[in-house]
Amino acid sequence: MKVIILAGGLGTRLSEETVFLPKPMVEIGGRPILWHIMKIYSHWGYNNFIILTGYKSHIIKDYFINYYTRYSDITVDLSNNSIELHNHRTEPWKVTMLYTGFETMTGGRLLAAKEIIGKERFMLTYGDGVSDINIPELIKSHEASKKYATLTSVQPSGRFGALDIEEDGTIVSFKEKPEGDNAWINGGFFIMEHNVFDYLNDGNKTILERKPLETLAEQGQLNAYKHTGFWRAMDTLKDKNDLTEMWTSEQCPWAMWLK
Repeated sequence: MKVIILAGGLGTRLSEETVFLPKPMVEIGGRPILWHIMKIYSHWGYNNFIILTGYKSHIIKDYFINYYTRYSDITVDLSNNSIELHNHRTEPWKVTMLYTGFETMTGGRLLAAKEIIGKERFMLTYGDGVSDINIPELIKSHEASKKYATLTSVQPSGRFGALDIEEDGTIVSFKEKPEGDNAWINGGFFIMEHNVFDYLNDGNKTILERKPLETLAEQGQLNAYKHTGFWRAMDTLKDKNDLTEMWTSEQCPWAMWLK
């Protein structure tokens, strides 16, 4: 199953960092948060990634093009312009990067992957959130629901889209960023059937979290996987600093590959 990562937004609330970098490339402990997200999926055996880029896309492309030398020991012989690699530090990842435009909305970015996905089921998440999510359990919830889409719902203190969820996991309403705290909110880490592409009807202007998810909820085609473990979005400089402190103190629940 392919993993799609939304990595094209401006990240305006993290402007201290995103003046120079796309938000997914802001570092947590010396590695981009995008790398941390990919390591979460890789931990569960999912290594085929499609990264949907936009703002400062060249930085993401350069990172993966140079990944092989970036994390390997090297000897550079300037007398003959040769490079010798030692102790290769690589990942089993296949990474496709699609430039989706500077101002394209989330649903419009997802549309760019339609041909690559074809009729396959796929996973999707945002390029700024980490979690200790159990991917096999997420898949199990999706398959049991028999719905077109499953999102991971979490309960932080509320700045995100609130969900009204029935006991069987069916989402009956979706409201983006309501007032109040402690609601179940959209934490990303989606699983979707190819049918979801039929709901992305406004081209590049399609906002996934508005009409597409709202319509899926209204039609009973949106399932919630309730995750009660760790989840954190890097939305502000404080979030970035908190995540960095967790990483440096080795109290980072999302880094399941280190356990």
